[in-house]
Amino acid sequence: MDRDEIFKALSSPVRRQILEWLKDPQAHFGGKGHVSDFGVCAGGFECCGLSQSTVSAHLATLQRAGLIEAEKVGQWIYYRRNETLIEAFRSEVASSL
Repeated sequence: MDRDEIFKALSSPVRRQILEWLKDPQAHFGGKGHVSDFGVCAGGFECCGLSQSTVSAHLATLQRAGLIEAEKVGQWIYYRRNETLIEAFRSEVASSL
């Protein structure tokens, strides 16, 4: 776990919002057909008013930090939170600060 990379990823309000949306994807993307057992399809994030390139950059930053995981299914890429890493990060921050 690279704490600096995680803090960098969390420094953006948009990336924090994406993580919040992924916490309950049915509530934010469910009615639009972008949610599956794999996560949320990359195209689903466009409904939040961001361009595809902006969404891709934010998702890549979150993925590099390990906060989200991606799975390719056919031609689509689905994203979901990495709850294991998020919990480990929360515990580490709580014990060190």
